[in-house]
Amino acid sequence: MTTTTIRLPEELKARVTAAAARTGTTAHAFIVEAIAEKAANEERRAEFDAQAEERYTKMVASGMAIPWSNMRAYLLERVAGKPATRPVARKLAR
Repeated sequence: MTTTTIRLPEELKARVTAAAARTGTTAHAFIVEAIAEKAANEERRAEFDAQAEERYTKMVASGMAIPWSNMRAYLLERVAGKPATRPVARKLAR
């Protein structure tokens, strides 16, 4: 483990201390958990962005896509619990 010093405004330090007490932990553990959670969220976001970029690249390369209106109708049917036919990709208009 390494040590890092952070400077917190008094008001934020008080909020952290109170929140840690409510959760039955120390301010230190609360801060470490919060930083780990924030890092994990950013990692998930980076993975999401990379996957979206990869899928977009494949879509452009193939020239095939599902129009949003078709996909939206399909998703709404699925959410409503109705049987839905999966839309088929078609050539992109250029």
